[in-house]
Amino acid sequence: MNDSSTTPSSFQSRIQTRSMGVKLIVVCALALVMSIPAFFVDGLVEDRTRRAADVVREVSGHVGGQQSFLGPTLAIPYTIPPQSPTDVPRHGIYLVFPTQASGTVKTTTEERRRSLFKVPVFRADLKLDAIFDLTGVPTAAPPAAALDWTHAEFVVGVSDARGALADATLTVNGKTATLVPAQIADTISFGTDQSQHFRLALFGSPLGPVPQPSAPFTVSATLRFSGAQRIAVLAYGKTTHLSVDGDWPSPGFDGGFLPVSRSVSPQGFSAQWSVPFIARGVRAEGTPDAISGMDGTALGVSFIEVADPYQSVNRALKYVPLYLGMVFLSFFIFEVTTGKRVHPAQYVLVGVAQIIFYLLLLSLAERMGFDFGFLIAGAATVVLLSANTRWVFSSRTQALRALAIFSMLYGLIYLLLRLEDNALLIGAIASFMAVAAAMYFTRSIDWYSSIPTNDAPGRHNPSIVPADPS
Repeated sequence: MNDSSTTPSSFQSRIQTRSMGVKLIVVCALALVMSIPAFFVDGLVEDRTRRAADVVREVSGHVGGQQSFLGPTLAIPYTIPPQSPTDVPRHGIYLVFPTQASGTVKTTTEERRRSLFKVPVFRADLKLDAIFDLTGVPTAAPPAAALDWTHAEFVVGVSDARGALADATLTVNGKTATLVPAQIADTISFGTDQSQHFRLALFGSPLGPVPQPSAPFTVSATLRFSGAQRIAVLAYGKTTHLSVDGDWPSPGFDGGFLPVSRSVSPQGFSAQWSVPFIARGVRAEGTPDAISGMDGTALGVSFIEVADPYQSVNRALKYVPLYLGMVFLSFFIFEVTTGKRVHPAQYVLVGVAQIIFYLLLLSLAERMGFDFGFLIAGAATVVLLSANTRWVFSSRTQALRALAIFSMLYGLIYLLLRLEDNALLIGAIASFMAVAAAMYFTRSIDWYSSIPTNDAPGRHNPSIVPADPS
């Protein structure tokens, strides 16, 4: 008769006699299961990232945001007379870009803080020069269009006029005037789709009628603006030269063209662009609807953080299964080589410590930067895991071994996050070496046997099979 009182002991016996191969499969399954909470940490990182983006938009709204500038351009209103008695006259603007454009931009930057978040804010002094040659103008006017030269004006464009720090001025043939909202149009949008994502506010000079000289003449604009994160100048001439200098130590050069020369140091940067007409890919004159691709000619500088804590933490989370697998594999090797049985609940606690590491890393990186945050969070986790090894295996030797192994593991994590281009290669090599080490240290284990135990002194361990001398 089967006594119910024997059931627990029978179940316990089956658990104790399970093979080490089955235990390894259970440990691998636990590593995958413990990767699930990492998705909740990833959600927290995304939430903090959105909060940081909200702060950037809020601060940028007060200083002008990402700024794009259009240098001096000639804008001529035109009228197309009605073609039939039922038609009405059509009006538009005809733009003429300078034959040569050259500009200098000097920026000074600072970081505006809002709570834990930082936003790079800049102040820029711009001097944008242009040489016009109106010989042959117009060459691309709409059919039957009549240009009104008496109301033509030179205009400059800016993406957000709220960033103006001083009155802008325009000098034509030695005569200087203050820029005011353009009379022919307040804003301009390039391209046939009238896209709203690239609109510029126009400012012109009430200098009177623009003549049609037979010789080239020079126009110069002087502006002082603030903004956040990025500044760009469009290649507004058939041939454009631009020089940008600033004190930001980690600029990013972007836009349609990269600088032909640059120098970056901890004290600042200097960059020069040269864009010939054939590379610009935008016609020299025409209506705004006919001039497309102007936004693609931006010569931009972004003021970026070298180490974005949220981006770095998010990258670290992608390696969670690898890290958990290595830590669990290390504990399993400790278990089978010491003969000390480890309960799955203890593996779960080790996995929880790994997940909490990412929470520590996120909270510390927001306050002191990613590098110091990783150092403190990683050191605390390594010490905790090493102490846990001492408590579980009752061995100071195993604790020191765990300290060395986990220190190398977290050093590998940091290395992978810093070697962006070679992260996959280093991670693959490290994983291969970890598996090779596991194979070596378990080479003499009989995986069909039960998990060894050292509870009984002098007890023979049937799982360790002597190596074949051959």
